[in-house]
Amino acid sequence: MSAIVKVGKRYTIVIPKSIREKLRLKEGSKVLLRISGNRIIIEPLPDSPFEILGKVVGEPYSEKVDEKKAQSWLMRNASS
Repeated sequence: MSAIVKVGKRYTIVIPKSIREKLRLKEGSKVLLRISGNRIIIEPLPDSPFEILGKVVGEPYSEKVDEKKAQSWLMRNASS
C-alpha cells in the first residue's frame, strides 16, 4: 500500500485514513522516522514496550529466568 501526500505548513505530513486504519495508528501514537538512502521510513512503535517484551520472552515473564533472553534480543536488534 502506498499513497502520495503533500508536505504542509511546518513540514507536516498527513497519513491517509486507509493507512492509519491498516496500521491501527491513532492520534498520539508514536512512530520512528529514519532515513534509508533518499527515503524516509516511518515505522509505528507499539503502544506498550511490554508488548514487545511479551513477544520476545513469552508469557508469563520471569525477570530471573528471562532477563538474559531479553538482553540478548536487545543487543541483536539495537543496531538495526
